[in-house]
Amino acid sequence: MAFDIEMIKKVYENVVERVDAAKSLTGKHLTLAEKILYSHLWDGTPAKTFTRGADYVDFAPDRIACQDATAQMALLQFMQAGKEKVAVPTTVHCDHLIQAKVGASQDLQSALNTSNEVFNFLESVSNKYGIGFWKPGAGIIHQVVLENYAFPGGMMIGTDSHTVNAGGLGMVAIGVGGADAVDVMAGMPWELKFPKLIGVKLTGKLSGWTAPKDVILKVAEILTVKGGTGAIVEYFGPGATAMSCTGKGTICNMGAEIGATTSTFGYDASMERYLRATDRADVADAANAVKDYLTADPEVYANPEQYFDQVIEINLSELNPLLNGPFTPDLSTSAGKEMTEKANANDWPLQVEWGLIGSCTNSSYEDLSRASSIAQQALDKGLAAKAEFGINPGSEKVRYTADRDGILNVFEKLDAKIFTNACGPCIGQWARYEDPKNAPKNSIIHSFNRNFAKRADGNPNTHAFVASPELVAAITIAGRLDFNPMTDTLVNNNGEEVMLDEPTGWELPPNGFEVKDDGYLAPEADGSGVVVTVDPSSERLELLTPFTPIGSEIKGAKLLIKAHGKCTTDHISMAGPWLRYRGHLDNISNNCLIGAVNAYNMKTNFVKSQIDGEYDAVPKTQRAYKAAGIKSIVVGDHNYGEGSSREHAAMEPRHLGVVAVLVKSFARIHETNLKKQGMLGLTFVNESDYDLIQEDDTFNFLDLDAFAPGKPLTIEAVHADGSKDIIMANHTYNAGQIEWYNEGSALNLIKKQNNA
Repeated sequence: MAFDIEMIKKVYENVVERVDAAKSLTGKHLTLAEKILYSHLWDGTPAKTFTRGADYVDFAPDRIACQDATAQMALLQFMQAGKEKVAVPTTVHCDHLIQAKVGASQDLQSALNTSNEVFNFLESVSNKYGIGFWKPGAGIIHQVVLENYAFPGGMMIGTDSHTVNAGGLGMVAIGVGGADAVDVMAGMPWELKFPKLIGVKLTGKLSGWTAPKDVILKVAEILTVKGGTGAIVEYFGPGATAMSCTGKGTICNMGAEIGATTSTFGYDASMERYLRATDRADVADAANAVKDYLTADPEVYANPEQYFDQVIEINLSELNPLLNGPFTPDLSTSAGKEMTEKANANDWPLQVEWGLIGSCTNSSYEDLSRASSIAQQALDKGLAAKAEFGINPGSEKVRYTADRDGILNVFEKLDAKIFTNACGPCIGQWARYEDPKNAPKNSIIHSFNRNFAKRADGNPNTHAFVASPELVAAITIAGRLDFNPMTDTLVNNNGEEVMLDEPTGWELPPNGFEVKDDGYLAPEADGSGVVVTVDPSSERLELLTPFTPIGSEIKGAKLLIKAHGKCTTDHISMAGPWLRYRGHLDNISNNCLIGAVNAYNMKTNFVKSQIDGEYDAVPKTQRAYKAAGIKSIVVGDHNYGEGSSREHAAMEPRHLGVVAVLVKSFARIHETNLKKQGMLGLTFVNESDYDLIQEDDTFNFLDLDAFAPGKPLTIEAVHADGSKDIIMANHTYNAGQIEWYNEGSALNLIKKQNNA
């Protein structure tokens, strides 16, 4: 039986009336995305229509999921909200704080030894406030959500950007910052600008060496890392319905890499099969009763150009296996000859040192079974893996079943390391090097979602390429980045030339899923007696102090850093070893913007102080400004804050005294996180004004006292020689968000309203 089945049934009871009302109001047929959005309005049954990309709308998500790294700050904030229990079903998943090094059992024990304080805190807070808790080793949040909580037609939010994975089971699932999650936990509406809609029609059928991963790698090439910003991507067509549920999840998962609000697929037979295979026949039966409301109207898919803002068509029968990278997930290269040419032209190392399969993107039973079919061929044909091999199963259910069925043993016979059911190398939790900063230039290939510099192993010289699990397995065996399994031969231990056959596998385990201990702990029905304590001397956890409002006057603000080029949340607040401080705002602020490239010297973590003219680390420089009572601003390029949903990338600069971030464009989640923390997130009216800003500039905000929706702000940039430039800055704050700013943060406003 499914978790929260009564809640799911209630959603389905309402969906018919609400979708019918929306169709009547809009006077048109609806996409799946619109059906879910209109059936989850905070006010219930739709009474008005909304303009895509313009109207801010209050929604009522069905559930929330948090991973351990972001849950710490989210729950520290929720503890201040004055509530006895979360208002909607919520879960916490311990998957980020486990470092891959030796192997599953040793690595898990090491994590328990080093992070037990954090795990105990999360478990006790969960127990107190009615939150489901998944223990360390239970699995990666998004695989566990797909197996247990996702349901067609539902809406959920999660404190991780890859929450979107649940779109593979027909949800609108959206990654948010912790402050957004706190709003919903506290029983308040969740605000989102009504998204634009991108339709992706999949014709033909995947076959041979192509996989669902290649679909999203192709979409990333087409749309780039910012092409999906502000939009929901909806996949449809015969190629979509022919795909497995977990394959759909892979595609939705990496929608985060194109900046999409989320991605989704209409309810179909593959989703029903997956629901029944994961002990949720009750959900499948309930969904079948309203199945026409859990996918787009037929007229939409028949004439998509009339209903979507943009339509892309991909013929899966013509799609080739792809590798995306290095250093960005939208640089796409076909396997084989094209890779040889690109690698030689760009000096990418062709020798592959590691192949990694797993992460929330590709760690399902189907993924492991198809990759293991390649590994089995290597054993049968006398081949040894020329690169090192690592595997992260997605959940204990997947791991136990794959172990029972002999899949993991196949990998182990190729000397693969089976790591814990956790994120591991995908988020930088990988003890690959003693000194990653001075590690050599190399290439790795993985089935993860992100490949920014230093992302996996902390080495800026690691060239990481993203591919399907099947292709990762083949290239790991071959040891060459440009190996094309469709055309190339390998020499086996007997000196014979052999070829790898096409991968095979199972959509679902032939003998069903099995698990002895899934790692779930249910909360007490009444958690009022649970005591949550935080040691004041802890270096891992720190109770929060409310932010003071910045106010309506910003004069004499200094430039902290003008970031050059790509500046992701990894650049702003690195993961890896810094994950240990995710519950301690002051300590983790020592990594604030240390990965951002200073536009004036092209170095990282090396900026000029306007106090003494000396160059030093970004956090140290900013702490000196704060101690001196000097406000500062950060300037950035396009898609600033791309990547993770981590709100630390907003909270750290806010904590250290940064008052505004002025950029060419924002990634959606990061812009919202800045707003939630009571900061100014602004964009240049004229992008060329970025070039006007000089290293020693001082900034005066001339009309902040008239801060209002739709009204640009005027900023005076005073240069060292006394000359001045006027810079106009746009913003997207509505009246409610301006109130967050005026109160110092969204959380401050919640507390004020609760105490009223």
